[in-house]
Amino acid sequence: MDSSPYLIRLCFRATCKSRERQSASPLWRICRLNFRCMEPPYPSTQPTNSLKVGLHLIHPDFCKWLFIITLLGLLTACSSEPPTQSNISNNTITDNSPAFGDRLITASIGDASTLIPMIAGDSASHEIAGWLYQPLLKFDKNLNISGQLAQSWDISSDGLSITFHLRPNITWSDGKPFTSADCAFTLALIQDEHTQSAYKSDYAKVTAFDTPDKHTFVVHYAEVYSPALSTWAGLAIMPKHVFENEDIMDTDLARHPKATLGAYVLKDWQSQQSITLQANPNYYAGKVWIAERMTRIIPDSATQFLELTAGNIDEMALTPTQYSRLFERTPALKKHYDRYKYLQSVYTYLGFNLKRPLFQDQRIREAIAYAIDRQELIDGVLLGHGEIIASPYKPGTVWVNQSLKPRPFDPNKAKKLLAKAGWVDSDTDGYLDKDGKILSFTIITNNGNKQRADTATIIQQRLKQIGIKVNVRLIEWSAFIENFINKRQFDAVILGWSLTPEPDQYNIWHSSQTGERQFNFLSYNNAKVDEALIEATRTFDQKKRKQWYDIMQQEIYSDVPMVFLYAPYSLPAIHKRIQGIKPAPAGIGYNSEFWYVPKALQKYQVTSMQP
Repeated sequence: MDSSPYLIRLCFRATCKSRERQSASPLWRICRLNFRCMEPPYPSTQPTNSLKVGLHLIHPDFCKWLFIITLLGLLTACSSEPPTQSNISNNTITDNSPAFGDRLITASIGDASTLIPMIAGDSASHEIAGWLYQPLLKFDKNLNISGQLAQSWDISSDGLSITFHLRPNITWSDGKPFTSADCAFTLALIQDEHTQSAYKSDYAKVTAFDTPDKHTFVVHYAEVYSPALSTWAGLAIMPKHVFENEDIMDTDLARHPKATLGAYVLKDWQSQQSITLQANPNYYAGKVWIAERMTRIIPDSATQFLELTAGNIDEMALTPTQYSRLFERTPALKKHYDRYKYLQSVYTYLGFNLKRPLFQDQRIREAIAYAIDRQELIDGVLLGHGEIIASPYKPGTVWVNQSLKPRPFDPNKAKKLLAKAGWVDSDTDGYLDKDGKILSFTIITNNGNKQRADTATIIQQRLKQIGIKVNVRLIEWSAFIENFINKRQFDAVILGWSLTPEPDQYNIWHSSQTGERQFNFLSYNNAKVDEALIEATRTFDQKKRKQWYDIMQQEIYSDVPMVFLYAPYSLPAIHKRIQGIKPAPAGIGYNSEFWYVPKALQKYQVTSMQP
């Protein structure tokens, strides 16, 4: 899920604390485990107009920038651990080869909630957990399935069995060997009734499994399940010897893992401040060069940008304003940081709680869709760094139903739909009413993402123009998930979905996935969509699958359980001393465990484990 706005404010507490105790994670590398997950509380945009958010007036960005300049000296002075990097530039060093050492500091608006991947529903948690645990397979730089813990696999001629051949000589961080018993245990764990996981449906179709030897794991299906292989790029394997006597839903291992096997191990977690990871000296896939990765929890993008400008963080997800304007005005940033831009596998939407009586009328939902000017959102919120969408797939991919076009901005049509539904302004107060009640609802989103907050504010203003009273409420991330989303305590919500290359969206749209912690929290129910989702997984024929997914998209488009708003571009900035970044169709984070800093450019003296 995504998040909401951030006010410019004095952040001496956030910036003066030791950098050892602060941390965060970048938007562009979300879902390392390739799960479909709720977009985390990262900021993605910042509009140029003044916007009223809550009780505060946020002034135009030019005024913010003047304020930023006045604080830079203070922020730098507050730093408690001066870096040791010399002023050597990348162009003057003679040895650019990989060297062990240094610390890479990232910024995140929200803290992780758990380090157990199958329980986590948010990308902030998956970002950290993905460094610790890994699945059998992964999507490579070209978004093709490749081996991770499994070095190879075979699919039976009838398509009903997959045999995974595990990499030999992998050990958990406590020295115990990784074996097929861990794979079998993890599968049984996610299938267990007690395990509340939004990903359970992906593995429910496995009817049996075998472990012929310690390096072979076989899964069997009763019928063809086309997403089967890709689901194994999502299930992080857990150590049986650590978890077998634990309650997965209530265990200290969610914060203090005892055995992991990823590129990094957990060193320290200071709640709402930082998460620090230390390089795994025995990582099976090769040398991990960057000694530490620190994720600082910085609750708004404006403060993150201050820290970036001061040189206190190495990477962050820039907002469109920061990317297009503020970065260009800051010579130090242009000198020391690189910017990247590419379309994310993410979309942002306004979703309706279909259990609320108001939103059980399709005409209300469709009227709202016509009343929203999506181009206004692209221009004003994203500064052009995004694309309008009409369906839940990444623009440009084969799965998009090309016959569907975004509904145009048409407030008159919206008013007519509302009138047909019986909503009129009987007392001429500017708001529509029916049976003595004003047409009113609340949009919630999580605090910290200005893109989401500004989107909510603009929608609020547009809906007011057609007689709908909208309140906007911003909620702290963990409370937002636990108390509102998981418990379905909301009217409407602005969030984002992060997607994988696999087109199956069963756990988002199927009517069986509406339970607590499951992903169909809008409570959408359409028999034709249910059928399409199931039938599309019963064939490997891409044409037939697309036909079913086209039907699914058409039904969703007609029902309007959500208003698809836009697909934003990822706009990361990364310090130039970080080497090994190779942009590809998958983005830039696919090989991040092998990034490095040449010895002459290393900034921090870090004492870490080495092989």
